Amino acid sequence: MAAIARWCMRHRLVAVLLWLAALCGVTVAAGIAGSAYSNDYEVPGTESGRATAVFQEAFPGRGGDGGTVVWHTEHGDVRDEAVEHRVTAALDEIAGLPGVAAVTTPYAPAGLPGGAAGAGDGRISEDGRTAYATVTFDRPADDIPEEQARALVDTARAAAGDGLRVEVGGAVAALTQGGGSHSAEIVGVGVAAVVLFLAFGSLAASVLPIATALVSVGTAYSGIALLGHLMTMADFAPMLGLLIGLGVGIDYALFIVTRHRKGLKRGLDVTEAARNAVATTGRAVVFAGATVCIALLGMLVLRLGFLNGVALAACLTVVLTVAASVTLLPALLSFIGMRALSRRERRRLAEHGPEPETPTGFAARWSALVERHPKKLGAVAAVVMLVLALPTFSLRLGTSDQGNDPATATTRQAYDLLADGFGPGVNGPLTLVAQLGGAGDRLAMNQLPAQLRATAGVESVGPVTYSGSGHTAVVTVVPDFAPQSRQTSDLVDRLRADVLPAAEAGSSLDVHVGGITAAYDDFAQVIVGKLPLFVGIVITLGCLLLLLAFRSVGIPLKAAAMNVAAVASAFGIVVAVFQWGWGSELLGLGRAGPVEPFLPVIAVSVLFGLSMDYQVFLVSRMYEEWRETGDNRRAVRVGLAETSRVINSAAVIMIAVFLAFVLSGDRVIAMFGIGLAAAVALDAFVLRTLLVPALMHLLGGANWWLPRSVDRWLPHISIEAPERREPARAKIPGKRTSGEGELVP
Repeated sequence: MAAIARWCMRHRLVAVLLWLAALCGVTVAAGIAGSAYSNDYEVPGTESGRATAVFQEAFPGRGGDGGTVVWHTEHGDVRDEAVEHRVTAALDEIAGLPGVAAVTTPYAPAGLPGGAAGAGDGRISEDGRTAYATVTFDRPADDIPEEQARALVDTARAAAGDGLRVEVGGAVAALTQGGGSHSAEIVGVGVAAVVLFLAFGSLAASVLPIATALVSVGTAYSGIALLGHLMTMADFAPMLGLLIGLGVGIDYALFIVTRHRKGLKRGLDVTEAARNAVATTGRAVVFAGATVCIALLGMLVLRLGFLNGVALAACLTVVLTVAASVTLLPALLSFIGMRALSRRERRRLAEHGPEPETPTGFAARWSALVERHPKKLGAVAAVVMLVLALPTFSLRLGTSDQGNDPATATTRQAYDLLADGFGPGVNGPLTLVAQLGGAGDRLAMNQLPAQLRATAGVESVGPVTYSGSGHTAVVTVVPDFAPQSRQTSDLVDRLRADVLPAAEAGSSLDVHVGGITAAYDDFAQVIVGKLPLFVGIVITLGCLLLLLAFRSVGIPLKAAAMNVAAVASAFGIVVAVFQWGWGSELLGLGRAGPVEPFLPVIAVSVLFGLSMDYQVFLVSRMYEEWRETGDNRRAVRVGLAETSRVINSAAVIMIAVFLAFVLSGDRVIAMFGIGLAAAVALDAFVLRTLLVPALMHLLGGANWWLPRSVDRWLPHISIEAPERREPARAKIPGKRTSGEGELVP
């Protein structure tokens, strides 16, 4: 690490230009290649996945996504001539828009241009005040430009007025909801800049962490767009990478700059201070980044293409932020020289010379307080974490749809109009798909609608539709309840377990249940089934890394327990806000609903990695002091006092960045933002500065116990090499120490 730092400082202009060239080159390449994101939640081998595959093979012309134009009249009937004339004119215009393949209207006969067809059955509510038309595009929503989606929404809503409401829902209309502003990034970076300036007192020093993070994250953001052409990449992956990258990137640079400033205050020149910072804290940054990547790559064991792309995207971002922290940052530090210190600090250094920097103020007093009352304070911290984790027991994974959009969104208003006029189930019908083997199968299929209508929880059943070859049949079932409701999930289970097996009896018919609720339920079941294995692998790998780093059994076990506590409490807050709806509408996050099925896996990966970061930076300083003195109480007290301020500053920055992404307008990203912010806040201010040191005080020397047999075969690694100090004043019983406090076997 020291050699890397020396090269980057010696060739500082080259190092900066190489990073800028990488940023510009990848950005240009991504601009030329375009994006290819895909939200494919289908899991191969599930029943909903088979239903989708059979349907797409039998009806290849129906592969395009679309939207739903919903209109509602406050007075009169949607069949009134004035209303029909106005809406028909708008639908005519929509049918001629680029990318539109067909428009299906409730007004029959239609004869709309652009491939439209008329079909009024069931598209006008019983009270005659609400109606809807479907607009089908010639390609999936992921491939539709936002301009075309915006044209659909604007053209449809232009027909509103004089007591007529017109709203647009569906996958295409959702493309116009949020994502167009970078206010989240601006707010997060702005708050980070303020915190850094307050922490450093130097404008130059406060700018460097932000510049380093922006360059690395910008490169990763464009790199993720290019990765989308090689694998399945969710459309929220770049934003998630941006969220994680800004948080960890600024924090990693903050840790190194803090160590660099400490070296300058000790009288080192700029080059030596930067070299020492990278050789010590830089190694800890690399180790912390490695733990985050390991946690993220743990998602690969699930073998879900949708999550593989997210894992690699986030991992790429972390790798680049770590690389920038140990290469670009030293070069920038050499550019600003002594301006890494504030004017007051430079003046004091010139007048009084180097002075030992000892922890004072609140950090020192807090560390002493924890040392005096470890049982009481530890118990308070444990109770806080337990109470916040309680909502996690009611966690429900399921469909989060446009009914959870903010109340002002046209997609949410279209959803509500459809639910009020036609029943909530119309927003998420189930699709029953079957392949037919003969006349007996066809007879059984024709009898199926009657059996479905007699099933509890079914609102209506459409007619059987056969493919051109006659070998595939489709039936649409509208549930009584909304797609995200538990009753609809129960209906899916009932159809699969009872109704369909009875209908298939005596034939070779095999009916598959698909649709949005069935797909999400299948996806959730697969994830829940694999979650224990995934969490076990992540915890085991994290514990092994800490075992190697700190040569202790207790440290990894406490870290695993603390990480689980942080994740559980963070999910408790997510459940309260998003599932229970505590303040979700006030925050502009939409109506309460279930938590996305993929959120636990991604969040566990990220949270375990971030939690391990603070564990590494806190315990590595304690471990350094323990190796020098063999005094556990002193090691814990000094380690907490010297690291709590920088950890708290880093936590405030990360919390600000994560919470800022609530402004993104994306419910999924908002879930990540609140969950990660809550986890970091609890981790930094409750676990690492209270519960962990309290437990370490209570355990005493047992914190550092390692069986001799294990100690012999474990390789020796060092996270953060200690700076040169005076010879140790005390020795660890049973161990010899060198003059620098290094253990000698």
